Amino acid sequence: MSIRVENLVKSFNGFTAVDNISFLVEKGEFVTLLGPSGSGKSTVLRCIAGLETPTAGRIEVKGEDVTEVPVQNRKVGFVFQHFALFRHLSVIDNIAFGLKVRGVKTGERLDRARKLLGLVGLEGLDKRMPSQLSGGQRQRVALARALAPEPELLLLDEPFGALDTRLRKELRSWLKELHHRVQLTTLLVTHDQDEAFEVSDRILVVNKGRIEQNAPPQDIFNFPATEFVAAFVGETNRIDGVVTAGEVAWGHFRFKAVHLQEGTQATVLFRPNDVYVTSYKERGGWPGTIRSLQYLGATELLDIEMEPGQHVIAHIPTGVAGLSGFTKGKTVYVMVTAAHVFEKK
Repeated sequence: MSIRVENLVKSFNGFTAVDNISFLVEKGEFVTLLGPSGSGKSTVLRCIAGLETPTAGRIEVKGEDVTEVPVQNRKVGFVFQHFALFRHLSVIDNIAFGLKVRGVKTGERLDRARKLLGLVGLEGLDKRMPSQLSGGQRQRVALARALAPEPELLLLDEPFGALDTRLRKELRSWLKELHHRVQLTTLLVTHDQDEAFEVSDRILVVNKGRIEQNAPPQDIFNFPATEFVAAFVGETNRIDGVVTAGEVAWGHFRFKAVHLQEGTQATVLFRPNDVYVTSYKERGGWPGTIRSLQYLGATELLDIEMEPGQHVIAHIPTGVAGLSGFTKGKTVYVMVTAAHVFEKK
């Protein structure tokens, strides 16, 4: 099932939550709407599901206009952040509930529910109550329940937001594997960048009700289309300057800006992991002094003063930092391996 959204607008009491959004999701694709809270991404999902009526625009499923089609007729599976399981029903009865409402015979719906239990890795737990399950298990039940009516489209609204970090990592890996097996067209909403990058075929970065960039994960990270995307996806160092002779100068550093006109006020963004730090002078490296180190687990954050008032933040693998003898006050040499330059807004 493919989904086409054309010029979608949704307003609430004069506030425009979704502002003329258009995109296409191909059959079997896993696409993520990624953005901060309040960006409009969940509203887009609810419009596609039929839970909200668009103010303007068109929603097509398999080439058919479903903008005005009731939610119960859209063949959509929906999983929310909160599991919303029926506490008084067993696991298998929760999964089979939607089939029961549709009038599917008892034998058939229980057979389908048992197959889904196997699919989501919960064999043998069919008679347990939701209160007897872990958070991750409850979310798998919620997903199985959404899959039971055999929807042509799966919509996921922050499905792992209520879980701890370890469970989130486990479940998103499991979800990606499940998607490969069932090849169900899937649209996910999240503000978690790691989640979006791990599971998605394509990411739509949403900000203030508009799509800032629509591209595969690697392009979102390596070739951000706007300053917002570059700043939102990962931590950044930020420098403001003026384009002179196709470059933005900052201390010893020069950043290419041939795409901007001479004299343009520009913003340079580069990530801490794109800062190369060494104890030895190398070609292109400029001296600086480590002013502080912060242990982050797998990495250490180095605050390096290049010149008075000019600081660079670098993320260095903890083992490398230790072997290199990086300590407060040490002179190091710095290179920036990748940067993104935008016209200053």
